[in-house]
Amino acid sequence: MFLSDLRDSLMTAIGQKSEEQPGVLPKEPTDFVGKHILLAEDNELNREIAVEILNAYGFEVDTAENGAIAVEKVRTAAPGQYDLVLMDVQMPIMDGYTATRRIRELENPALAGIPILAMTANAFDEDRRNALECGMNGFLSKPIVIADLVQEMRKVL
Repeated sequence: MFLSDLRDSLMTAIGQKSEEQPGVLPKEPTDFVGKHILLAEDNELNREIAVEILNAYGFEVDTAENGAIAVEKVRTAAPGQYDLVLMDVQMPIMDGYTATRRIRELENPALAGIPILAMTANAFDEDRRNALECGMNGFLSKPIVIADLVQEMRKVL
């Protein structure tokens, strides 16, 4: 349940109409329809929320629970299968920095060059620097602000 659902329920219970709040989901079709994203995120709830939001923007989303799975999915993908990877930085088994380095080392240049955006709860300059040094194309701080995510995706796509 989201806070907005609770607010709407309470407003209805006291007989008042809730005010229209701006949503995170687009009201109009977007230019992302048909684009395919690989979302590497170890937290199941974060993954589910992200998939729903990305689907609402028109993206087709594939997921990976850790960096090792993300690397394998990119390695075995057909060139052009993924338009973008959203890579959590802190994951078990293989972190996002290592996964990005491994993707950048792939022999197929179409796969090695896929745009990768870092997602992390750490927003320090060192984290941004590490993301760029390992080959990521951009950096998003968690919690993800949807407008920032959309802006970054428009830059790389």
